[in-house]
Amino acid sequence: MCEIIVITSGKGGVGKTTTTANIGAGLAMRGNRVALIDTDTGLRNLDLLLGLENRIMYDLVDVTSGRVPYKKALVRHKKFESLYLLPTSQIRDKSAVNPEQLIQLCNEMKNDFEFIIIDCPAGIEQGFQTAIAAADEAIVVTMPEISAVRDADKIIGELGRADKENIKLIVNRMRYQMSEKGDMLAIGDINEILSIECIGIVPDDEFVITSTNKGDPVITLKESVAGQAYRNIVGRICGESIPFVKPPKEGFFTRLKRLFGML
Repeated sequence: MCEIIVITSGKGGVGKTTTTANIGAGLAMRGNRVALIDTDTGLRNLDLLLGLENRIMYDLVDVTSGRVPYKKALVRHKKFESLYLLPTSQIRDKSAVNPEQLIQLCNEMKNDFEFIIIDCPAGIEQGFQTAIAAADEAIVVTMPEISAVRDADKIIGELGRADKENIKLIVNRMRYQMSEKGDMLAIGDINEILSIECIGIVPDDEFVITSTNKGDPVITLKESVAGQAYRNIVGRICGESIPFVKPPKEGFFTRLKRLFGML
């Protein structure tokens, strides 16, 4: 049985594509055959996050237009043999692929993969409607900022109108110290507003930036707190019961060093 999951958000820049890359890599690390489909036509970035930008010959539009079969357009990851990317076009717009074409494509791919992860464009226009059409499940990515949460709430409503009932939440770039001081929304506030199951809280972590620039998902880095958060998310997607662990509070000397610019 293949699970088809769309990763979506209302607001751009919340880490949706980063989440797609890390979940895909994490599932492949567990031995699953995984296909990532980039549907952000015209603005593709998933290939960069996976370090595959120089290996692309064909794209999603080539496949849906019937120019090439999907297997010819798939790009296998260099490190994870069971992880594949189907990139989209950089020169076409989001109208180049319609919902029926994506549904047909995913139906063709189902027999070859255990997971198909669809990276959705931001917003609620045609690109969004196309990306969610084939999905059995949706993961909404947001940040602990009121504008991002409000846009996530709008997306959840749109998913409900499209009869998508299995909707989960990931909160990205969480800063617990700011949350405790009231400078950032708390997880409890976000859960109360959105009222869907949260399967992951990803702390703000500089390793995400460095790994992204290298085209190497942060989930592979054992020293990264964000990497551990993504590993926990993948475990929960696979049905494991993994408790949420809140990072310890900063100690006095850590705060003192930060005050004097030593960290």
